[in-house]
Amino acid sequence: MEKKKVCIVGGGAAGMIAAIIAARNHAVVTVLEHNEKTGKKLLATGNGRCNLTNKKQEKMCYHSESPEILWNVLQNFSFQQTLDFFKEIGIYPISKNGYFYPSSMQASSVQELLEMEARFLKVKIKCKEHVKTIRVSETIENPRFSVITETWQYPADAVILACGSCASEIDGADGSGYMLAKQMGLKVINPLPALVPLKGNGNFFSKWSGTRIYGKIHVQFQNEILQTEEGELQLTDYGVSGIPVFQLSGLVGRLLQKQNSVTLIIDFLPNITKQELEKLLLKRKELCTYKTTKELCIGLLPKKLIEVLTDNKMNLSKLAEQIKEFPVEIIGTKPFSNAQVCQGGVSLEEISPDTMECKKIPGLYLAGELLDVDGICGGYNLQWAWSSGACAGKEAALW
Repeated sequence: MEKKKVCIVGGGAAGMIAAIIAARNHAVVTVLEHNEKTGKKLLATGNGRCNLTNKKQEKMCYHSESPEILWNVLQNFSFQQTLDFFKEIGIYPISKNGYFYPSSMQASSVQELLEMEARFLKVKIKCKEHVKTIRVSETIENPRFSVITETWQYPADAVILACGSCASEIDGADGSGYMLAKQMGLKVINPLPALVPLKGNGNFFSKWSGTRIYGKIHVQFQNEILQTEEGELQLTDYGVSGIPVFQLSGLVGRLLQKQNSVTLIIDFLPNITKQELEKLLLKRKELCTYKTTKELCIGLLPKKLIEVLTDNKMNLSKLAEQIKEFPVEIIGTKPFSNAQVCQGGVSLEEISPDTMECKKIPGLYLAGELLDVDGICGGYNLQWAWSSGACAGKEAALW
């Protein structure tokens, strides 16, 4: 039987695992990557350590307008299958509280071994190739597709779109995959930055800039708390950042599409109640009657934060409220270049969850961040790339 020709647009995480799985299933595979090397965004993941996946796999860890389809795809290439795959190609995964990394703690190890395995399987990797359009024959014929770049045309029996999103400052994260999807008549849900810092409205941000503090942060809408996150906050000259902020930034981004601003409530001392804090402040005042209100906070809070939260005319009840319930008006997110991922993308309703094949165009498959899926921090976005890419690679080879 003649081997299928599979052309993969995008040499990132989803594209490379798709290439390997397709080649293992006896396809002739070509990867078209518009950067000078594969996996450039992968190299930046996990602060250069590459958080491969996470043992805790729950629906709440992922976001999509079609959550059931998303969850179905994740079952087709599971967390355990992901670990087994990386062991096969030479990665020794280690766990840090359920977060899995390569033992080398270097994302470059993952990129290098993915490419080594692909080349061993005779996958053709063509870098600096920018796909302009994909032609599809009206009938099922061989080859059915012609993938057209600025310099060449690649015939293919099946095509996998794995060209990522416009998130990241990496060259090539230009959202061109959305253009290709729209050219082919697919529904694209408006992409928005996710896992991204938030911009605030106020004149005090320069005062607290550079401060890191453990805290709890709430998204408040119409006097209702919609989401709460806790961890190390980074206070910046434009607003707020840090993992807790990233985790709720997707919700904030969606709310900002409907209204001009969103209120965040920050608790800078989450391990103590407001009443306990008031008592503590009163005790400190009794012990050191000579101290001003600001001076009472030295030793409790970083100095830059004290300048924002307090003034010497403030009573202790108001001070406790400021520390426990500090409001920040958010008026925007940082741009796509500062985002780790996108929310939105090609609707999952366009694909069959068992195969990743496009319902409208047989032989066309989609994988990775191009689709309407985004996960929280902790290896979830890469798990989506591995699951969707592996499934698409297998099915494209067998199509």
